[in-house]
Amino acid sequence: MRSGIFLLFFLALSTGLFAQNIKSNKGHEHNPYYSNTDTRPLKVSNAEWKKILPATLYKVAREADTERAFTGKYWNSTAKGTYYCAVCGNKLFRSDAKFASDCGWPSFFEPVRKNSVVYLTDNSYGMERTEVRCARCQSHLGHIFDDGPPPTHKRFCMNSVSLDFQPDQGF
Repeated sequence: MRSGIFLLFFLALSTGLFAQNIKSNKGHEHNPYYSNTDTRPLKVSNAEWKKILPATLYKVAREADTERAFTGKYWNSTAKGTYYCAVCGNKLFRSDAKFASDCGWPSFFEPVRKNSVVYLTDNSYGMERTEVRCARCQSHLGHIFDDGPPPTHKRFCMNSVSLDFQPDQGF
C-alpha cells in the first residue's frame, strides 16, 4: 500500500513537471533547441534554423534584417515580465530595464545578465554601429546605442520579432 502511494505521488509530481516544461516551450514545440533555462551555447546551422523558424523570424534573427519601426508587438508594451530570445529561449531583458525611446522598437538600458548578449561591429549601410546578438544562439536581436537613460546611458534597440515575452505571474 505504501509503495502504491509513493508511485502515485511520483507520477503526479513527474506529470506536473512535464506539464510545466511544455508550458515553458509553448509556441516552440517544433524547435528542439528552445529553452528558458539552458544557457549552453548552440551550434546550429542556418539550414537547420530555416527548417524550424517562421520566415519572418528567420529573416531578422539569422539574416540580420530589421522589422519596420512601430510595427512590432513589443515596441510600446508596458507589461511587466521577462523577454527571451525568440529563437532559443535565452533570457535577455527584464521589463524593469525597458523604456519608451520613441524610436519604434522595444528599447532597454541593460540586459538581464552581462553574458546573455554579445556585441559585433556592424558597418552595413555605410554606418558604424554595434550589433547585439543572443549569446546562446548568435541570432541578431538589434543594435546598441549610447543615447539611453541612466544608469547605463545605453539603448538596446531590439526587434520585437526576435523577442518572446513572458509576463510576471500575479499573486
